[in-house]
Amino acid sequence: MSALTVQAPQHAARPSALRDPRRAERHLVSVPTGTDVPTELRVTRRGRLALTTIAVAALLALGTGIATAGGEAAAATTVTVEQGQTLSDVAASQMPGVPTSAAVSAIRSENALSTPFVHAGQELVIPTR
Repeated sequence: MSALTVQAPQHAARPSALRDPRRAERHLVSVPTGTDVPTELRVTRRGRLALTTIAVAALLALGTGIATAGGEAAAATTVTVEQGQTLSDVAASQMPGVPTSAAVSAIRSENALSTPFVHAGQELVIPTR
């Protein structure tokens, strides 16, 4: 089955038709319909570029994930709080080079402490840097 449609010519016979598309001659062209329509997928140059870019980005993300996950995790250090020791004392002695306030925050976060107070005998996990 086919249908008829109006199509402008591919090349114009007169130069005036190039300037004004309304003056171009029109022709009836047979267009396939129904099962006669080709159904194969045609990928354009832009489409191939997009597919290639997506594939490369996915491979890079996968490679980065594998590279970062391949490292061995450092063992967490556990410290027992001694009599008279504060959380700031523990943070300063166990995490040198890190500002005390940042070290206290990291230890509180790692141990899910709601307050900055600790008691003797309490075990604290010291986060790795």
